[in-house]
Amino acid sequence: MSVEFVFRLVGMVIFAIIGVQSVALFQPENPEMSTRLIIILTLAGAGLGLLVAPYLTTRPFNAIRAKLRQIPAVQLVAGVIGLAIGLAVAALFYPSLSALPEPLGNILPIAVSIVFGYVGAAIMVMRRHDILNIFGPRLTLGNTLLESGKKIGADVVLLDTSVIIDGRIADISRTGFIRSTMLVPGFILNELQHIADSPDPIRRNRGRRGLELLSRLQEESVTPVKITDLDIEQVQNADDKLVMLARQLGCPIITNDFNLNSVARLQGVTVLNINELANAIKTVILPGESIAVKIIQEGKERDQGVAYLSDGTMIVIENGRPFIGREIEVGVTKVLQTSAGRMIFARIEDKR
Repeated sequence: MSVEFVFRLVGMVIFAIIGVQSVALFQPENPEMSTRLIIILTLAGAGLGLLVAPYLTTRPFNAIRAKLRQIPAVQLVAGVIGLAIGLAVAALFYPSLSALPEPLGNILPIAVSIVFGYVGAAIMVMRRHDILNIFGPRLTLGNTLLESGKKIGADVVLLDTSVIIDGRIADISRTGFIRSTMLVPGFILNELQHIADSPDPIRRNRGRRGLELLSRLQEESVTPVKITDLDIEQVQNADDKLVMLARQLGCPIITNDFNLNSVARLQGVTVLNINELANAIKTVILPGESIAVKIIQEGKERDQGVAYLSDGTMIVIENGRPFIGREIEVGVTKVLQTSAGRMIFARIEDKR
């Protein structure tokens, strides 16, 4: 039996009782008329209670809960503190206002409490950045970072499922290049767990690798790695949730997912792509330079040889096939940048 059904039954009983009590308002002329009104109003009240009870109980509660889960913790805490301060100030006026003649003595204390409570909450939410700066540059509450600037984008980054499974983020974080707190939303953790429970052995291994790397990241990272319960209730897809959450928090997303990268940038979200970072830090080689490489295999074209730099960049060497297995000096003739990375073309300079 669901909670909503129970509230429907309770609402049906309560509205039926209200229907019986309202018979006196019609002032029936005889007992027969009174009986008819009791039956009609009882059935009408029961039916009305059965229909409207969820809209007065469970559904408003669920809507408020969903809204509260979308509000950043800093705004929620600031609003509660502001409300408490406003009510405390209103309490100072209570003795004076309650001494006024009726009906002002009953109405004004309630009205002043509502006004001061609203004003206190509104001011605290709107000026929370300045107020939090009084107590320090950053405050934390549980697993959620409280903002102390206009947005918390400079203080946190969101991690995507793909970048956790990839694993390179753990090595990057140990170097200290990432100075922001790394947030992993609960729905990303749930997606990792779902992948780890997949019947497909490849997906299962990837999911388990992601969970292991996340644990390693929490232990070895220079900056904090936090799990946050912030969620976007009205969205089902994890990537869409991540983009909307990044927009709300004003923070970047770290990902390797090409589609997520494109969608996030179209919506104005900053994306930090590990693959783009890897391409950006590869060794810079210009045409005309000479480098020593070891030719390890033949190329697609006639007499071509293929070598690789330490960062994985492929070098196609003209007439390099006879030198497979040897380290040799080559001269760079062309550097080609593609969406998949760089490709370097060279020719033999020294055939010793």
